[in-house]
Amino acid sequence: MGSCRLFGGVAAAALLLAPGAALAQDASAALEARIAQLEAELNSLKSEVAAARTQQASQTQDIVRLEARPAPVPVPKPVSDAPREEGFRIGDHTVKFGGFIKTDFTASKYSGGDPANGDPLRDYHLPGAIPVGGADEDVATDFNARQTRFWLTTDGVVGGRNIGTRLEMDFQTLPGSGDQRTTSGANPALRRAFVTIDNWLIGQEWTNFQNTAVLPESADFVGAAEGTVFARQAQVRYTRGPFSIALENPETTVTPFGGGARIVADDNSLPDLTARYGLSRPWGDVQLSGLVRQLKYQNPATNVDSTAVGWGLSASAKVKVGAQDDIRLMLTGGEGVGRYVGLNFSNDAVLDASGELEAIGVIAGFAAYRHVWAPGWRSSLIWSTQRVDNDVLLTGTGVNRSAQSLHANLIWSPVTAFDVGAEVMFADRKLESGLDGDMTRLILFVKYGF
Repeated sequence: MGSCRLFGGVAAAALLLAPGAALAQDASAALEARIAQLEAELNSLKSEVAAARTQQASQTQDIVRLEARPAPVPVPKPVSDAPREEGFRIGDHTVKFGGFIKTDFTASKYSGGDPANGDPLRDYHLPGAIPVGGADEDVATDFNARQTRFWLTTDGVVGGRNIGTRLEMDFQTLPGSGDQRTTSGANPALRRAFVTIDNWLIGQEWTNFQNTAVLPESADFVGAAEGTVFARQAQVRYTRGPFSIALENPETTVTPFGGGARIVADDNSLPDLTARYGLSRPWGDVQLSGLVRQLKYQNPATNVDSTAVGWGLSASAKVKVGAQDDIRLMLTGGEGVGRYVGLNFSNDAVLDASGELEAIGVIAGFAAYRHVWAPGWRSSLIWSTQRVDNDVLLTGTGVNRSAQSLHANLIWSPVTAFDVGAEVMFADRKLESGLDGDMTRLILFVKYGF
């Protein structure tokens, strides 16, 4: 009986514990599965970290290699062949502004005296102002920037007409006595001011009798001063192709009977008539020009009222020599054209004993050779001369008989429009009396155009 109860108790206890054991086994299995999942996720994370470190190391090596590699050479952008646009628009016109800044340093020695302060000869070669008959003096040094220049142009089509204008000024005119003690002042001076309407030009421009295209390159303001036609004045000009004709401002310069100070008559009633014809060929350019003019002087105080006819011819050329060199030539002659040639070295006419005008003959010219040594380097050798045919019975012996000059220069352009140069010049002037004087000058200059 006792054994039966014991067995029954054990059996009952087993029945009571059986569900708990099953539950324990299920929990243990679930725990192991979770642990296995966590281990798998951990291993996966380790693999990702290792891969990231490997990639980072590879990138670091790439960076080191890139830093050690030489910098790439920049590839220049292609230069456009299209023309650069200049100026700006105002209404129907394109407006342009330009000019240059030029500073001159001169050292001059005069055999016949020292020009006064403010004399134009101190700034540029003026053949008729070279001192004669005076004492030789030491070298005179002058610095100035008066040749600085600016210009303004407009160009457009208005009402179907091509209309253009130009205004150009420099500072070559000295104020008052030209005192250099303080500000070295200079006044703006009008050079050119004109309007063009199709084939017509109206205003102040280089005389139609002149060919500016053959002027030699010089450090001096004019250069071949004795031998060149040189005048700017108001005019009305018509141009058609290579031919042009103009009516220009008249003026007569007169030598008194027996000599004396120049008379600027200002009595003309007719304009000067000029004509020009130019030819352009592969080997160079040629121009022929002519001038016919009235010479007139009135002075009621001396009962003088006289007129005469003046005329002149000029031929000029620019001839190519090789690929870059050239020869420049001008020859001018006539009677009564003195104010047009050599900066009025000779007067136009002289009064005779009866108060009548007689035209004075003159012949002048220059020759220049321009040589290019290397890119940016060039030189010009210039010879210029003038001879006046005076009737000394009328003019006296105190008037200019001849003048000439010789120039040699070297000019360097390190960049476009920037010039640095030096020029040596020798010039002389002779009077009919036999007195003469010469000038030796060294010019250094710096010029930048814009």
